[in-house]
Amino acid sequence: MARITSLKGRLLYNSRGSKTIEIDVITDTKHIGRVCASSGASVGKHEAMSFPDNKPEKSLEILKTNEKKFIGLDPSNLKSIHETLRTIDSTPNYSKIGGSVAFSLTIASIDAASKSEGIPIFKLLTKDSDLRFPFPLGNILGGGAHAGPGTPDIQEILVCATGSKTIRDAIEVNFAVHKELGKILAKKDTGFTNGRGDEGGWAPKLDNDEALELSAKACEQLGFTLGKEVSLGVDFASTTQWNESRKKYVYNRAGFENTPEEQIDFVSEIIKKYKLAYAEDAVHEEAFDEMSILTERFPKVLIVGDDLLVTNTEILKNAVKKKACNAAILKVNQAGSLYDAIEFAKEASKNNIKLITSHRSGESSDSHISHIGIATKSKMLKIGVVGGERIAKLNELLRISEYDLIRGMAEI
Repeated sequence: MARITSLKGRLLYNSRGSKTIEIDVITDTKHIGRVCASSGASVGKHEAMSFPDNKPEKSLEILKTNEKKFIGLDPSNLKSIHETLRTIDSTPNYSKIGGSVAFSLTIASIDAASKSEGIPIFKLLTKDSDLRFPFPLGNILGGGAHAGPGTPDIQEILVCATGSKTIRDAIEVNFAVHKELGKILAKKDTGFTNGRGDEGGWAPKLDNDEALELSAKACEQLGFTLGKEVSLGVDFASTTQWNESRKKYVYNRAGFENTPEEQIDFVSEIIKKYKLAYAEDAVHEEAFDEMSILTERFPKVLIVGDDLLVTNTEILKNAVKKKACNAAILKVNQAGSLYDAIEFAKEASKNNIKLITSHRSGESSDSHISHIGIATKSKMLKIGVVGGERIAKLNELLRISEYDLIRGMAEI
């Protein structure tokens, strides 16, 4: 059995050029597991804190001081590593050591264990042999917190090749739609600079309606039928529009406001008109009752909680009681440790909540979440379309396909 023999942390940068940390976990003095922490732009207030006092340097100091506590541990035993972390930081949101340490240390441990034992990460994370590929879900047009002024208020318009039978075809369909949309945008606006947002989606000067219309047009011009071979999704990121004092959703770029009732109708019309397969954070992060209305109204659509749930098992239990969603985003760094995230996945599975494993807007070139998505039986893997840090996850799915251990695509 492999044992952790040393740790090493360093200060690096994510895809937005922001400071982050990377941790090496070395087992048996020769196998290195290495993970660089990601971070989000639209962050739920209940998720794990990335760094104490927003200082990654402080996280590294605390890790170095407590390094010996992890020496000798089995790197594949996530519970043991998690419990050791909790002797250092017992706060609910990892405010003492930082969620980025919990994230990097636990995934790097399982990465080192994978190399020590010579088996893929997803096989270490689950004993289930009936595994499928999640459908890649990619941001083709961005706005909101992921793009600059003049872009839509809606944060992400996404594409998913819901009719694909193989992982390669699903990836290539997403590429094709992204490229076709780029051509449409360039034709519409000769001054379009091919600008893209944090996750690779085009960032044009459009309102919400135009953005949705042109995204649908890109699918249709390629001969796809919306809702069949290809489906659109929307991450509304509605917390960024919610004005708590006025109790309204304020769409500054589009110039209108919605009451909670109007927001439900606004989202419902978009779901119906564009035959969405996926609607994320359609209302603000504490609007469980409004989410339950949408979940009941659209039982065949993934009504997804991200800011609503922040990969928190206790919040998920509350959402289940209120029937506030039928699908949930799994972001390891929202929860903190990989152990926390796996516990969340178990609770979701027990309650028939479909999972979507997701990247963050500030990413690294690591590809571990491709394995995590498979191991947790996620229906989709939200990892972007283009950009080196996004392509890394897609390419890893293709490498995994060579193991011949995955039985086709997930059933959404």
